Amino acid sequence: MIKNVVFDFGQVLVHFEPKYMVGAYVIDQNDGVLLEKVVFDRLYWDRLDAGTITDEEMLSECCKRLPERLWDVARKIYYNWIYNIPEIDGMRELIKYIKKQYSPRVLVLSNISHYFADHKDEIPILKEADGYVFSSKIGVTKPKKEIFDHLCQKFNFSPNEAVFIDDNQSNCEGARALGFTAYQFDGNAKALKDYLDTIL
Repeated sequence: MIKNVVFDFGQVLVHFEPKYMVGAYVIDQNDGVLLEKVVFDRLYWDRLDAGTITDEEMLSECCKRLPERLWDVARKIYYNWIYNIPEIDGMRELIKYIKKQYSPRVLVLSNISHYFADHKDEIPILKEADGYVFSSKIGVTKPKKEIFDHLCQKFNFSPNEAVFIDDNQSNCEGARALGFTAYQFDGNAKALKDYLDTIL
């Protein structure tokens, strides 16, 4: 029986769009392209997610690749990206619906930085969740088995008691291999609601 609904964060609950985040602070198109490429480079974000680099170390590395005139705006983009992540249409309503209709525990499992984890209370949609596991805090990222094990241990449930929702195929496959029901989200909240109605 499914008693836990586990959501990824970026591209599931909210839009994570570097171009949008940069565009909030930069008008010049060429500067925008450069900042998007550097500030959101997976070279840094994979390490942020794993908790192996600090925010300031990451920004220091970014500045080495940017002209000095863009250093301040790079910092502004990075330290404000968490406020430039619009919710995906229908997802807040979906969480409210399933909690009212089926009363599962709603959890969030995300590959995300310390900075985000430390500011989670400032993200409105996260207030709908009952608990969280953030990769940087435990030093393990999806789709590794250890992060799913940690989730189950922290919230005391077996994988077969949870559905995991993520936009990333590898993450879904990793969860499914451990016994989770997994759903690869494509941005369609209505389709997800219809699916959850069949399993909850």
